[in-house]
Amino acid sequence: MTSTNQTADVPHVLRASELAQMIDISAVQAFHTEADVQAVARSAREGGFIAAHALPHFMPLLRRLIPADGPTRVGGPVGFPSGGHASATKVVEARTLVSEGAEELDMMINVGRLKSGHLQYVTDEIRAVVEAITPVPLKVILEISYLTDDEIRRGCDCVIAAGAAFVKTATGWTPPGTTVERVALICDAVRGRVQVKASGGIRDLQTIAAMIDLGVSRFGINTQVALDLVQQCEALPQGGLQIASSRADA
Repeated sequence: MTSTNQTADVPHVLRASELAQMIDISAVQAFHTEADVQAVARSAREGGFIAAHALPHFMPLLRRLIPADGPTRVGGPVGFPSGGHASATKVVEARTLVSEGAEELDMMINVGRLKSGHLQYVTDEIRAVVEAITPVPLKVILEISYLTDDEIRRGCDCVIAAGAAFVKTATGWTPPGTTVERVALICDAVRGRVQVKASGGIRDLQTIAAMIDLGVSRFGINTQVALDLVQQCEALPQGGLQIASSRADA
């Protein structure tokens, strides 16, 4: 199984192909059809994106559409989108997705338990899924629009303690979108102990550059927006996206 994406090895000028290898695209809305999954798989292959995701019932289809030895991984959601599933249900769902070819999973955290202060419950649930699918990487979605700053920090602590690969900001379905300020909060909380995926309302290269500068290594972006951003990156005068900090040379 392939390893998780690199954290800090970002060149000073991020080329379009390298940006694509930091972006997940997906067809995970309830109304997405077989044609939508076919379209997202085609966009992922042609655009060179790091991953394409589909809802669990479409996982076998997505796996057939994306070559197992190519640059694009196949992924799917667990406990999506509410996070309120029983822990045992999340474990079964995760195992099923992996058995059907998923190479990475994005799991919705139990927001109600986190906000109730049931941190051991949250940690144990994440750990149970991690252990069920290792070595497949798990990204844990916080859904930060529902959380205070302190709850975000506590959620990050749970993800780290449970051994997940990523903290992910949001599904992208709850306003407002993910901001640079809240990404800074998460990156400060995790201090490199877990990778960070930013998702939700990310629409421009300036925001992407600022988030990479903070430590983000993956993005979840709407498919058409992702295609447009990669094209914009390729057209930049310097040949790619300028990354400001020394992180680019780490």
